[in-house]
Amino acid sequence: MAKLAQRLPENVVGDFYVDSTCIDCDACRQIAPEVFRDHGEQSSVYHQPATDEEVRRALMALVACPTASIGATAHYDKRPGIEAFPQPLAEGVYFCGFTSEHSFGAWSYLIVRPPARGGNVLVDSPRYASHLVRRIEALGGLRHIFLSHRDDIADHARYAARFKAQRIMHADDHAARHGVEHVIAGTDAVRLDDELTIIPTPGHTRGHMVLLYRDKFLFTGDHLAWSPERATLTAFRSVCWYSWPEQTRSMERLLDYRFEWVLPGHGRIHHTSADEMRAHLEHCIEWMKARG
Repeated sequence: MAKLAQRLPENVVGDFYVDSTCIDCDACRQIAPEVFRDHGEQSSVYHQPATDEEVRRALMALVACPTASIGATAHYDKRPGIEAFPQPLAEGVYFCGFTSEHSFGAWSYLIVRPPARGGNVLVDSPRYASHLVRRIEALGGLRHIFLSHRDDIADHARYAARFKAQRIMHADDHAARHGVEHVIAGTDAVRLDDELTIIPTPGHTRGHMVLLYRDKFLFTGDHLAWSPERATLTAFRSVCWYSWPEQTRSMERLLDYRFEWVLPGHGRIHHTSADEMRAHLEHCIEWMKARG
């Protein structure tokens, strides 16, 4: 729980605030950009919520915060923030909220599908939260848990046990050590079913993978994200734990696929036409090569 005694001085006067435990994961700024800002390695409130919708979004950020660094001096019913998750994005794809400190606040997603089409898929793991568990159960449970890489696995074991779901992870990110049931090896793409393609993308980590759903939604882990500052797709050189040249080559392999959504664990979501997304991807690859 956020502590008023640790309220950051960068917060404007008012009920909502961020305290000094903030780890700068960016979740609150994505969820409620009209309330939270980056003031340099941490977030703070720059505009106190003035409408019901702004309050709801601020409460969503409070609930999603992985370190419970967001607080309010007045009493607010947190149910609107809690009940907003999982948040629908498009065509049966949801943002789970409830980010985990163990994954540095990385975003996880839920794909909801009928059993006949393969069932539901959790993409990376949020923290284990009773409300989210109940909602996933109401939406049909989980058939698979896709773990893009070792950084964003959070409470995967608890979700797998609760829903008897099969976890999928690459051998090079120590899948066996984590008790994963379906271990991917090598760099060849793997068709999980008619709608899901697993694409190994080593670079950020040795065993990083992305997941393509219906040739439209690309769940990218820490491989690829949208940059609002550069207004194009980007990768993160400063947190490339394994190999930047390998990540660049992995990015080039994505040119073989069409997609309209980029849904990352860290960084911003983006949606545009497949042709425009390809142009952004080509630009990103050239930028990566220039950075060597």
